[in-house]
Amino acid sequence: MDELNAYHEAGHAVMACLLGARVESMTIDPDWDDGPERYGDVTICWPDGPLTKSGVEHRVKVALAGPVAEMIYRQEPFHPAVVPEWAMDWRDAWRWAGKLFKEDRPRMQYIEQTALELYRFFDSDSGWAATAALVDHLVAHETLEAEEIMDIMADWL
Repeated sequence: MDELNAYHEAGHAVMACLLGARVESMTIDPDWDDGPERYGDVTICWPDGPLTKSGVEHRVKVALAGPVAEMIYRQEPFHPAVVPEWAMDWRDAWRWAGKLFKEDRPRMQYIEQTALELYRFFDSDSGWAATAALVDHLVAHETLEAEEIMDIMADWL
């Protein structure tokens, strides 16, 4: 279970790093006393400044990246909206995409297209290698801080 959760959290973190955010920390051993029950957590800090269209698109990608990495690890191509454990990720992606598309149909099409793009990225040799490197460290240590994450990701940035 730890490895599955690690792939999920690493998906979020890899995509955030690649899109210019700072991953402050990530864990597969989160405290359950400060929010909903969960099996992993990633703290992401986005660059300051006004939120642009690309900033919104980046947040949608990061929200979906965890479920997509987990899909590939499981070798089961689920729709991100139908897995209960991914409900928070789906809500985040839906909410952010709402800033780009007010109507449900184009918003859904955008999110599904984004998930497909992410699937292609994580299914590539370099995308999966970056994710697996982060997973190896996360499984070994359960929690990683910003400097460790940046050191691990340095080869792929």
